Amino acid sequence: MRFVQYYLDCLSQASYLIGDETTGQAVVVDPRRDVYEYMADAGRRELTIIGVINTHFPSDFVAGHLELAHATGAWIGYGRRAETDYPIRHLTDGDRIVLGDVTLQIMETPGHTPESTCCRHDTLRRAHRRHSGHRRHCPA
Repeated sequence: MRFVQYYLDCLSQASYLIGDETTGQAVVVDPRRDVYEYMADAGRRELTIIGVINTHFPSDFVAGHLELAHATGAWIGYGRRAETDYPIRHLTDGDRIVLGDVTLQIMETPGHTPESTCCRHDTLRRAHRRHSGHRRHCPA
């Protein structure tokens, strides 16, 4: 498993690249507007970004989901209550995104915003972390 955290101190904003080395598939969670770093890191690690998950609609920074999806052909995922002007994959509580040995499990967590979600990534061996907008780490 590849797990890379990006943290922007000035915005207290965390984003993540989570990938499976066996299949070469990866997702980016809560990308910021400058998406070059995700694409460069994925390329160095021989990962293909297949999905972009926004855990909520960010109101305090400009997200890079549209740019990243356009550059990579990845789908964009939001919680099931999200309504957008562009195509998205609605993620519901209990959904599993299988990258290979790495699986992300979606948890609906409305409160911060109505469409808020968290995702927990697991490998075949153990549970790792949950990710929710603006947090550095949430132990599983």
